[in-house]
Amino acid sequence: MPNKLIQAIKDYSKPIHESKDLDSLINEISDHQFVLLGESSHGTSEFYTMRAELSKKLIKEKGFTYLAVEGDWPACQQVNRYIKGIDKQSSHARDVLKSFNRWPTWMWANEEMIDLIEWLKNYNQNQAEDRKVGFYGIDVYSLWESIDEIIKYLERTTPSQVETAKKAFACFEPFNRRPEKYGISASFYGEGCHEEVSKLLSDIRLNKSNYSSNEENALDLEVNAIITANAENYYRTMVLNDNESWNIRDRHMVEVINKIHQFYGENAKGIIWEHNTHVGDARATDMVNEGIVNVGQLLREQKGEDQLFIIGFGTHHGTVIAADQWGVNLEKMVTPPAQSGSWEDCMYQAGSHDKYLVFNEQNKHLFNKTIGHRAIGVVYNPAYEHYGNYVPSIMSDRYNAFIYINQSNALSPIEVQEVLL
Repeated sequence: MPNKLIQAIKDYSKPIHESKDLDSLINEISDHQFVLLGESSHGTSEFYTMRAELSKKLIKEKGFTYLAVEGDWPACQQVNRYIKGIDKQSSHARDVLKSFNRWPTWMWANEEMIDLIEWLKNYNQNQAEDRKVGFYGIDVYSLWESIDEIIKYLERTTPSQVETAKKAFACFEPFNRRPEKYGISASFYGEGCHEEVSKLLSDIRLNKSNYSSNEENALDLEVNAIITANAENYYRTMVLNDNESWNIRDRHMVEVINKIHQFYGENAKGIIWEHNTHVGDARATDMVNEGIVNVGQLLREQKGEDQLFIIGFGTHHGTVIAADQWGVNLEKMVTPPAQSGSWEDCMYQAGSHDKYLVFNEQNKHLFNKTIGHRAIGVVYNPAYEHYGNYVPSIMSDRYNAFIYINQSNALSPIEVQEVLL
């Protein structure tokens, strides 16, 4: 198989030397409502810069209306307020990125994001209010920050409803903002806060029409309430069932994407930035054997495959930002050459240069055999990569296209006062 696969890659891939080489890839995207841009690690510079270039082109040339990323909603709202001109205090994207102070901070607090954020701000200055592009976080982790935001908003606008939010906050307070402590207590001792957060979400949805839509306040409030409910479920489940907690997280991300999409109306078009393991259809991997779903699969099922264009990313070798344990200091690590016989190795054997490949009806059958596909998380040990960093995948079913970076470089994190929550 490798020789035939390598030849097929040679026949159908196109080289990438500069930004304009991506134009023909952009032309493959027609009436799709969603473009999902992956990454095989959270610490690779080229994945961020290339996704930024693709996003700019999609916004300018294809009319995409929002960008949603694998980040916390409250921190991303600081970026959203900055690029839409709501935030009058911050003078530069670097200041706004310091909102990303929860480990792993480097995912968004990095030099590579600065150019895109400033570009979005400048782009929006020339747009009507209802045409400004938004930037949102869709992840589930910001339990305490989201409760904080709900209380602050209700105290300003609807004091009569503050009590419900404070009851939810008080229930979580004994756990000192430590999700693992909450998860153990809720799972093993039945000391959870499910009722409190369910009531909070119910009350906010019941009174939705009373909240101001000015500065996206109603959307902000409802999504923070959804995060509170889903995060409680996630942390409670995480202790006992990794697979189900993954599903809760990815279903949450789809729920938030749908809320954002609904907010932007019938002409909405969304660009989604997440790891390959979230955007690449789980049904084309061994994840399906474990009952695991992901964002790419769920959106394809909900919206129809013709509404999504999913682009995976990978590299053969280089450097990456990661950590060898959860919560410890980041390191610049060497990404070793891809494992022999893997997808990334075959891309390399087909030519040691950057390239992209579109999977279509003409060539899909040439890429429909299962092959190992590298995935690097925020926790990574290159020495043990061959034990668990390759996901068996049918590439032409998992993605619509794939971008290959031959030699990649580590992200450039910015200095942030970090907290571990």
